[in-house]
Amino acid sequence: MAATLPSSIAAFSKPPFSGRAPKSTHDPARDLALFKDQLGNYLGAEDIALIEDAYRFGEAAHEGQYRISGDPYISHPLAVAASMARWHLDPQALIAALLHDVMEDTEITKQQIADRFGKTAAELVDGVSKLDRIENQTYEQAQAENYRKMLLAMARDVRVILIKLADRLHNMQTLDAVRPDKRRRIARETLDIYAPIANRLGLNTLYRELQELSFKHCYPMRYRVLEKAIKAARRNRREVVSKILTALQSSLPEAGIEAEVMGREKHLYGIYRKMREKHLTFSQVLDIYGFRIIVKDTSTCYLTLGVLHGMYKPVPGKFKDYIAIPKANGYQSLHTTLIGPYGTPVEMQVRTRDMHHVAESGVASHWLYKDEEALSELQRRTHKWLQSLLELQSASGDSAEFLEHVKVDLFSSEVYVFTPKGKIIGLPRGATAVDFAYAVHTDIGNHCVACRINLELMPLRTELKNGDRVEIITAPNASPNPAWLSYVRSSRARSKIRHFLKTQQQEASAALGERLLGQALRNFDIPLADVDTALWERCVRDLGIKSRNDLLTDIGLGKRLPAIVARSIAELRGNATPEEHKSRGPILIRGTEGVAVQLASCCRPIPGDPILGLIRKGQGLVVHTHDCPAIARLRGDKVEWVDVEWESGIERLFEVNVRVMVENKRGVLAKLALAISDAQSNIIDVRIDEDHGAATSVYFTVEVGNRVHLARVIRGLRHIPEVVRIVRLKDSIR
Repeated sequence: MAATLPSSIAAFSKPPFSGRAPKSTHDPARDLALFKDQLGNYLGAEDIALIEDAYRFGEAAHEGQYRISGDPYISHPLAVAASMARWHLDPQALIAALLHDVMEDTEITKQQIADRFGKTAAELVDGVSKLDRIENQTYEQAQAENYRKMLLAMARDVRVILIKLADRLHNMQTLDAVRPDKRRRIARETLDIYAPIANRLGLNTLYRELQELSFKHCYPMRYRVLEKAIKAARRNRREVVSKILTALQSSLPEAGIEAEVMGREKHLYGIYRKMREKHLTFSQVLDIYGFRIIVKDTSTCYLTLGVLHGMYKPVPGKFKDYIAIPKANGYQSLHTTLIGPYGTPVEMQVRTRDMHHVAESGVASHWLYKDEEALSELQRRTHKWLQSLLELQSASGDSAEFLEHVKVDLFSSEVYVFTPKGKIIGLPRGATAVDFAYAVHTDIGNHCVACRINLELMPLRTELKNGDRVEIITAPNASPNPAWLSYVRSSRARSKIRHFLKTQQQEASAALGERLLGQALRNFDIPLADVDTALWERCVRDLGIKSRNDLLTDIGLGKRLPAIVARSIAELRGNATPEEHKSRGPILIRGTEGVAVQLASCCRPIPGDPILGLIRKGQGLVVHTHDCPAIARLRGDKVEWVDVEWESGIERLFEVNVRVMVENKRGVLAKLALAISDAQSNIIDVRIDEDHGAATSVYFTVEVGNRVHLARVIRGLRHIPEVVRIVRLKDSIR
């Protein structure tokens, strides 16, 4: 069935080579015939005719284009579609596979594809197509944006990523024709992004093949050396393998078990990774060979396991039950490592035929038969993960941050823990109680203050182990701590914490911006409350800002000067001349303003200290003591100085550093701690100089309400006979 194209499209050509076409080893007619035979196994004649029409359409669109290998370009989309046909995907997905490059490499539009082959196929092609490179973007930024678009399109329809993975597989299979530097970059990209996605979707066969091909092109010398070593080991272990195979073929039928037994050699990349991570030589990696046993049902899996453990001794700690607790990608199997003949460790995998099918093809298995019970659970898990990508996107600030979260999610192996009600939750290895809290619900994560692990109170940063029972304790006024970002492992927890902190910063900055603008407007004798909605809208429009809240946030973060915004508002009102006699009045500092107002760490001001504020771009208002050395250094810089004062009646506590020089006598530290406690102060940190002579320095970080409270603490310390000198430090203790 011939495809007709607009004359402008038929004339379009983008060959990577000039002059005559290179020689090709492909016969398109033969390849198409093999592809149609493949489709005949599960599709009707009408669907096959439509798919052939898409092939002709793509062939005409790519006419005159050749791959670097010299093959006609159409050989590539045909190979991609053939890979997807092995998964028995539907006609729309196969049409999209055949046309996946036409929008990117020809003048064909999405509308033309939709008109001819339907909206679904057009949406799939659009999801696979790369974004145009945005001007001034680096390669990394452009790639991060491409991944973001691809993954979000995948969240809407998983077939997008199936096409992209099949596309990447064929590109990796033909990578020898590409120059070495590009070959390594593409291989690294495949190993970092595409192989983990294939694993997450349960496409085990594809996952292993992408890993092997990436390893081959990233480290060609290591690949060849390891390949040679494996061939030698295979010959040496032939006797062991034959002996185990014979024993299995006799012992399993004797136990009444019908099973299919197949040998399974570890992949090169798996061996290489084990050698690198555990610092082993090749001769120390013993379990390079294993067996896979396929039986009829789940109960027979456990019966087979008993027979295997009766034949050979199991290695303690090397048994994993992925049937009772499947992996996140739906993988189910029993894994055990046994000590075989001559002391050789051998890994055994036991699974049913349905489990085997899902293990090899993952989310693509039984694509046309989604009502099967075995698949519904896998589809549900995949849908849940894809929805989590949409949540990550809404919480992430940019494409690079989004990609960082996705990578964390893709590379994590899992631990399984229990809620108090017995529900199993899978988390990345190394996850903490905070990760668990966010996995249960965002509100629980945002308000968690403590946890019980196996009924014992534990810190929130405690790493969880398989089988832990975790209970989260919450408080209504609690909020995420920025320090959590240093130890959470799950992408969900990381993105939720960042989103909360970003929102909190915007709210606090907007509140500070409103106070600063109100102060600046007093110069023009304009109360902030008198600025009506219409005036705000005009001001925001003139300044090129989206909203009033965004403008106030910019002022609070120091991105816009309040005096300039105040003048703009005054000009719009018609009274642009400032009232010089008007006092702007100071900004009152409570110490509870949040991230928009920072107490400088270089001088640590407390209520009662004379203070001065400055607005720095991106930092908001920073409060210093008037004698802070940093103030003198900043005098010549272009910063906005702000008159600030402490608000009366502040009840919160502030941290202060104090150095106490004492005679080095027994019991003096206890006396110091008692004196601080008697002064109603709490010790946050204490450190002692390592040089212990006749006198030594003890550094305390204590909590006080104001300068009067600090004076009371110092007075209490001076009454101790061993105290020689007391100094308040204006920087961190060392």
